[in-house]
Amino acid sequence: MELEKRFLKKLKILLKYKYILIFLLVLLFSISRINIYKKSNYNLDNKDFIGIVTSYEYKDNYITFILKGKEKIKCNYYGELNIDLNYGDIISLKGDLSIPYNNTIPNTFNYKKYLFNNDIFYILNVDKVISIKRTNNFLYKIKNTIVKKINKIDKKGYLNTFILGNKNYLESNVYETYKANGIIHIFSISGMHISLLASIILFILNKFKKSKYNVFIVIIFLIFYLIITNYQASIVRSIVFYILLNIFKTINYKIDIKDILILSISLILLVYPKYIYNLGFIYSSLISYTLIYYSKYFKYKYLINILLISFISFFVSLPITVNNNYEINLLSIFINIIFVPLISFIVYPLSLLTFIFPFLINLFNFIINIIESISSLLYKFDFLIINIPKMNFLAIAIYYLLFYTFLSLNKKYIVLFILYIFMLKYVNLIDNHCYVYFLDVGQGDMITIKYKDECIVIDTGGKKYGSNYEIMDNIITFFKSIGINNVDNLIITHGDSDHIGNANYLINNFDVKRIKINNGEINELEKALPKDKIISKVTTKLNFQILDHTLKTEENDNSIISYLNIFNTKFIFMGDAPKEVENEIINKYKIQVDIIKIGHHGSKTSSDYNFLKTIKPKYAIISSGRNNIYNHPHKETLDTLNSLNIKYYNTQDFGTILIKISKKNRTFLTYRP
Repeated sequence: MELEKRFLKKLKILLKYKYILIFLLVLLFSISRINIYKKSNYNLDNKDFIGIVTSYEYKDNYITFILKGKEKIKCNYYGELNIDLNYGDIISLKGDLSIPYNNTIPNTFNYKKYLFNNDIFYILNVDKVISIKRTNNFLYKIKNTIVKKINKIDKKGYLNTFILGNKNYLESNVYETYKANGIIHIFSISGMHISLLASIILFILNKFKKSKYNVFIVIIFLIFYLIITNYQASIVRSIVFYILLNIFKTINYKIDIKDILILSISLILLVYPKYIYNLGFIYSSLISYTLIYYSKYFKYKYLINILLISFISFFVSLPITVNNNYEINLLSIFINIIFVPLISFIVYPLSLLTFIFPFLINLFNFIINIIESISSLLYKFDFLIINIPKMNFLAIAIYYLLFYTFLSLNKKYIVLFILYIFMLKYVNLIDNHCYVYFLDVGQGDMITIKYKDECIVIDTGGKKYGSNYEIMDNIITFFKSIGINNVDNLIITHGDSDHIGNANYLINNFDVKRIKINNGEINELEKALPKDKIISKVTTKLNFQILDHTLKTEENDNSIISYLNIFNTKFIFMGDAPKEVENEIINKYKIQVDIIKIGHHGSKTSSDYNFLKTIKPKYAIISSGRNNIYNHPHKETLDTLNSLNIKYYNTQDFGTILIKISKKNRTFLTYRP
C-alpha cells in the first residue's frame, strides 16, 4: 500500500510536468536528427542546375538567391541579369560549386554552419542564368505582387521587415544603431505582431458576419502568410502557438498557456529540428515562456508592467545576447519601454496600412524618421554599453540558476545576481593563461597577445590597397568575445599594407593606447597613424622586448622583430625580416625559442637554415592567405623547416592558430576554414 502511494505520488509529479518531459524528449530527438550526417545530392563536378527561385536579394554589385532543385543551393551572380527574377520562377544555371568556409577567426559568424542549418551544402558562383518558366503557383504570384508593390514605396526596408519579415533591406547604419541599442529584436515579426494581425483580420470578419468559424478563416490566412514568409522561425513559433491556443479554446480543453507554448515549440522542433540553432526562435521562445511563467508580476499600472516586462526580457536573454554580440546595453531596458509599444502599436499597423493605401507614405516616413532620429541619439550613449566575454555552458547554467532563483524565491538574490554579471565581465582577471593568437587575416600578419587585462597586437593585416573591413569587423567582434577592452600596445613591424592596412580601422573602433613603429623612414601609411599615440619604447608588464638591428632602406629590412617569454615559453616574431637581418639577430642576441612566427609569410627571402638551426624553434607559424598570388609559403622555406624537424602551422590551412600557455602546459588550437 505504501509502495503504491509512493508510485502514485511520483506519477502525479510526472503528469504535472508532462509537457516539460515531452519537450526534453523532443529536444534530444531533434539533436540526434541533426547530428545524423546528411549527404548532399550534388557534388563539386556538377556544372548545370535547374530549380525554383525561393528567395533573392539585390546587393550593391551582385544578386544572391536560393535555388531549390534536388536541394537548396546558395547562388551568387555578378553579371548583368538579362531576366526579371521572381519568386517561384524555374530557371537554369551554369556555374561552379564551392564548399562554404567555417569561420577562421574564433567566436565570429560561422557562415558554413548557418547554411547547413538551412539545409544548404554548397555555394554556386553563377556564370549564366536562363529563364525556363514563369511561376504558376498562386502563393508565389501573391508574394511577387507584394514585393513589387513594396519596392515602389519609399522606406521599403521597413515594409519588407514588417510584412515579409526580411530585415536585409534596412539601411546598414540604421540597423547598427538598433542593434547597439538592444532593440533589433522588435523588428522581427513576433507573437505580438501575429496576434495583432490576427485581431485585425478577425475584427474585419466579425464586421461582415460574426461567427465562431471566423477564427479558422484567420488560421487559414496565417498559414498562407507563413508560406509566403518562407517559414521564418519566429513567425512559425508565433503562428503555431496562435493555432494551438485557439484550437484548445474552441474544444474547451483546459491547458495552461505556458504548456501550449511548450507544445508549440515541441511540434516545431519535430518538423524543423535545426531551429534549435536559430537565434530568432531561441529569443522568442525563451522570452515568451519566461513572461508567461511570471505573468503574476504584471499586476501594476501600464508603465510599471512595461518596465517589468522589459527588465525580465533583457535579463532572461542576456546570455544569448552576450554570446552573439559580446556586449549589452544597460539603457536598452528603458529604450524598449519607448520602442516596443511604438513599433508594435503604431509602426507595424501603419506599415500594413501604408502597403494597402500608399497615400499614407508621408505619414509613415515622418514616423520612421522620428524613430531613426531617436535611435541615433540614444546610440551616442555608448558609455552604457558593457563588453562581456563569451560565456561557456557552466557560466550560462549558473546565470539562469541565479536569475530564476531571484525571480521565484527571494529578492535578496538580486545582489548575488548583479555581482555575478560583473564577475562575467572581469572573468579574464582570474584566468592565469596567456593567449597568443596568430589571426587569419588573409595575406598579411596580425598577432594578438593577451594575458589577464593586458593586450599587445603585432600588425593588423590589410589588403594591397587598404583596409579589409569585413575581416576587421570580425576582429573587433573577436576582441570583444575574449574580453579585450583596449589594446595597450599596437606594434606595426613595418609600413607594408598587409601589415598596417587595417591599423586605422582598429584605432577608430577600439581604444588603442600606444603605437610603436620601426625607426626607419616613415611612409604614407605610417604617417596616417595618430601621432599622439606613437611611442619610442613599448611599456608592458610582460617579458616582452624588441630586438634591435641595423636600419636599411627597404621596408621589409626594417621590420620590428620582437621576443616574448611567458611561463618559460619563448616566442620570436619576425615581421617580414629577410635572411640578412636574421643573421644579424643571432650574432647580436644569443637566444633560443620554442615558437617562431616565420618572416615574410614563408617567402624564400626569409627563414635562413643557419638562423633556424641556431634559435632551435620546435614550432613555426606561417601567416599567409589562401590562393595568394605570391605562392607563399615557398617550397624552399618548407623544405628548410622539414629538414630541421620544425612542425609548422600555416594560417591558410589551419585558420587562426591559438597557443594557450600556463605554468604547467602549452596547448595549440586551430580554427580551420
